[in-house]
Amino acid sequence: MKQDSIVISSTGSYLPKKVLTNDDLAQFLDTSDEWITQRTGIKQRHIASSAEMVSDLAAEACVQALFKAEVSPSDVDLIICATSTPDLTFPSTAAIIQKKLEIKNCMAFDIGQAACNGFITALTVGNAMMRSNPSIKKALIIGAEVFSRLLDWEDRSTCILFGDGAGCVLLDRSETPNTGILDCQLYNDGSLDHILYADGGVGQTGDSGKVVMNGRSVFKEAVQKLAQAAEDMLKKNNIDAKDLNWFVPHQANARIIKATADHIGLPEERIISTVDQHANTSAASIPLALDWAQTNSPFKKGDLVLLDALGAGLSWGACLIKWA
Repeated sequence: MKQDSIVISSTGSYLPKKVLTNDDLAQFLDTSDEWITQRTGIKQRHIASSAEMVSDLAAEACVQALFKAEVSPSDVDLIICATSTPDLTFPSTAAIIQKKLEIKNCMAFDIGQAACNGFITALTVGNAMMRSNPSIKKALIIGAEVFSRLLDWEDRSTCILFGDGAGCVLLDRSETPNTGILDCQLYNDGSLDHILYADGGVGQTGDSGKVVMNGRSVFKEAVQKLAQAAEDMLKKNNIDAKDLNWFVPHQANARIIKATADHIGLPEERIISTVDQHANTSAASIPLALDWAQTNSPFKKGDLVLLDALGAGLSWGACLIKWA
């Protein structure tokens, strides 16, 4: 039986209006624009207002994607939201997004603790569900975070790194073979859970806690594992790095992005990088970067695009896409 290809038919994004620059941070932290830029490549980040929930950001991104695709919300059969900063402990943020989009008959659930690898995980699950269930015609795959609420604003080693935002892709079916999402692969190493985590939780302290990170260890592991995931994906699909048109990595740190691309052998002009403007938006970073690319330098039909991310767990993974 012939199987449809699963393609990204549209993208959407939303960034809170408040912008916090490096100079703003220097007003209350022992830091400077030069120090932050040199070490991370970050120049600014967006911060959600106290009235904005992660579902608000996500719903705005979804509205954009649906509008651009000229698709009615009622046509959506599946919503998966990747977030580590949900509105509530339960129900899922995806269910709240479903309500805000006024979708009645739709599966909806969250993927949370993959953190910065959340979007890759959600995309992998969404792709698999659509391939195994022909009744799912269209799906919204979302990465959304208000990570600013997990930060210790007196800890300059972490609070300078993160920002808030939401991005999403609309998955659709295509009868064209060998297009869209070609392959996805996920990895995890729980023995490294101690180098990046939030020090709270219902079973621990009763609150969400704050981000704790061993920056040197995360940098080392990130470059190694992001490069491994990319190389595994290319080898598995018999593709040479020189044949990749675009590399869209998790936007954690400009130095990590460059080191990973150098390891794979990718030139700077084929890398999508938004970390200077968005900072690390965790699960939102890749869909935000995808939507930025479609606005500023749209991918062409047939372009080979590699997504690559690493997050807490440690969890990491890659997706290979032939743009439709």
